[in-house]
Amino acid sequence: MASESGESELAPRAAWRVEGPFGTLTPRSAVDVLVDLSERIAAGDVNEYQPIPLGMMPLDRAIGGGLRPGELMLIGGAQGTGKTTLALQMARNIATGGRANVLYICFEHDEQYLLNRLIAAESVLDRLPDRSQGVKIADVRKEILLAGMPDGSGVVSQLTTNPRLRPSVDKIARYGSRLFLLRGSQTAGTVDGFRSLVRRHREISGDRPLVVVVDYLQKVPVLPEPSTESDKVTFVVNGLKDIALSEEVGVIAIVAADKEGLKAARLRNYHLRGSSAISYEADIIVILNEKYNIVAKVNIEFNPYAAQKFRDWVVLTVEKNRGGPDTVEYEFEKHFEFSCFDPNGRQVQEKLIEERLYND
Repeated sequence: MASESGESELAPRAAWRVEGPFGTLTPRSAVDVLVDLSERIAAGDVNEYQPIPLGMMPLDRAIGGGLRPGELMLIGGAQGTGKTTLALQMARNIATGGRANVLYICFEHDEQYLLNRLIAAESVLDRLPDRSQGVKIADVRKEILLAGMPDGSGVVSQLTTNPRLRPSVDKIARYGSRLFLLRGSQTAGTVDGFRSLVRRHREISGDRPLVVVVDYLQKVPVLPEPSTESDKVTFVVNGLKDIALSEEVGVIAIVAADKEGLKAARLRNYHLRGSSAISYEADIIVILNEKYNIVAKVNIEFNPYAAQKFRDWVVLTVEKNRGGPDTVEYEFEKHFEFSCFDPNGRQVQEKLIEERLYND
């Protein structure tokens, strides 16, 4: 078949296909993709174009409304800056929104520990900034111990009858069927294992969107173990991005900082541990820093009260954002005793240090 310019063309929708030892290569013409898109729109199958809000207000606006299927978001930060708190709160927010299921895979804590944190968070999230009726994480554990003790009649109290825990438990019950918790395994919790879970979810729930959260990336096993951490992290981050694209799910992964990052006054994306592939593969990278540690000295030298208030906030910097602006900075008030942030963050107004050796 010849075009008007005289150049040869493949027949419409021709089977241009090559079978290889490790899979099949099938190029598609732009017309074929356009026809496929038109058919999907006609069928109402446009989930991949609909962002899933993460429930952290200014961040959602910065990334175009939320996380989309096919996107990989990385959350970096030094120890204690609230990476797990943020990721679990995002998972909770997605589940409460009702538009997607969430699979939270945690290699550092078991499911019961994560549930305790959710109970504490639910006790204050609807009331912030008022925390007077909240149940701290430490108190959740105490109440659970009391709930497990027999009363005078020998009847064991249940969480649902505990007056302090019941409001949180009732809230979790409303969205809990959409939030799945999994303790990461050093044998089965591989990238291939995650892919199998995602595919099984599709078999069970049909076209319902899914977001996968991995806490944290450097803990994901690779079998056999690569010779260097850089090789391991490259394999894992490439695998997570491939799952996002090929399985049409959103993926959020926590990433640990390297030694230089832990010593730096301000953590940046190049301090994330393991491999340059982290920066290349991610669609969105957000970095958490304690505000007190990164605010320029001019903001605190003559105002001790303000300096103390800065300790209550974490700065979230959007270091990379393929779908919108980057190098934007928001601050969220932390309530770590209740395992949550106030989701109504705001843009940072103060001058922040830019590099590790900044001396302003």
